[in-house]
Amino acid sequence: MKYWKTCMLFALGGTAYFTLECVWRGFSCGSMFLLGGLCFLLIGKIGQTALPLAAQLLLSAAMVTALELLTGLAVNRDYSVWDYRALTCNFLGQICLIFSLLWLPVSFAGLALYCAAERRLERLGKL
Repeated sequence: MKYWKTCMLFALGGTAYFTLECVWRGFSCGSMFLLGGLCFLLIGKIGQTALPLAAQLLLSAAMVTALELLTGLAVNRDYSVWDYRALTCNFLGQICLIFSLLWLPVSFAGLALYCAAERRLERLGKL
C-alpha cells in the first residue's frame, strides 16, 4: 500500500509541475515530470516536520531551487529546456532569484495539495 501511495503522489506532483510549466511557458520537458514528482514527495516530507510553516516554505523553496539547479546541470546544458541567463541574479542560467521566490507560494500550494491527496489516498486504501 505504501509503495502504491508513493507512486500516486509522485505522479500527481510530476503532472502538476509539468502542467504548471506548460501553462506558464507553453511547453515543458519530460525531465520536469520527474523533477516535479520528486519535489512533491520531498515537500510532503518537509510538511510533516514540526517546523513552523514559514520555515517549511523556505526549506521547500530552497530544496526545489537546488533540485532545479542539479536537473538543469544534467539535462539543460544547452539551455534548450529553460534559459535564465538574461534574468537578474541568475546562476549559470539554470536558476534565478525571481523563480526561487516564486517557489514560496508554489510550495504552499504543494503542501496543501500533498496533505489533501495523502488523506484521500489513505481513505481509498481502507476501502
